[in-house]
Amino acid sequence: MSLTAQITAFVQTVVDAMGVSLTATAEETPDGTRINLEGEDGGVFVRNSGEGLQALQHIVATTFRRQLGEDSRIVIDCNSFRRDKDAELKQMAKFIAEKAKSSGMPQEMGPLNPYERRIVHLAVAEDPGATSESIGDAFMKTVIISSKR
Repeated sequence: MSLTAQITAFVQTVVDAMGVSLTATAEETPDGTRINLEGEDGGVFVRNSGEGLQALQHIVATTFRRQLGEDSRIVIDCNSFRRDKDAELKQMAKFIAEKAKSSGMPQEMGPLNPYERRIVHLAVAEDPGATSESIGDAFMKTVIISSKR
């Protein structure tokens, strides 16, 4: 059984143990593997800004850390909640990069978790006139976006 199939089965087992009606499927993306949960009970995971989804993501990452290694990324999504949030975050990062370039003043985003920071850094990297860096010493950090001089 492939690692993706093992992870999908693990997520399905967790969801079933919770007594919620969701189906786990896997999708390969350029960024890594995305496990999609679809079904009527998705609200359980997306409440409170997706805290349940983040918790499940953490459980999966911790459980499969050795097998995944440093380079592999696994993302758990539910009813496209995270996909939509990612697009919104990317759009906001581009907007703030434009604001930083037009004003000449560094702009802040955050606090953000590591997954969200990665999305912001990748979005800003697409703009040759802007740069970004994370500051802070906790799990949640602030991203500073500024114009390149």
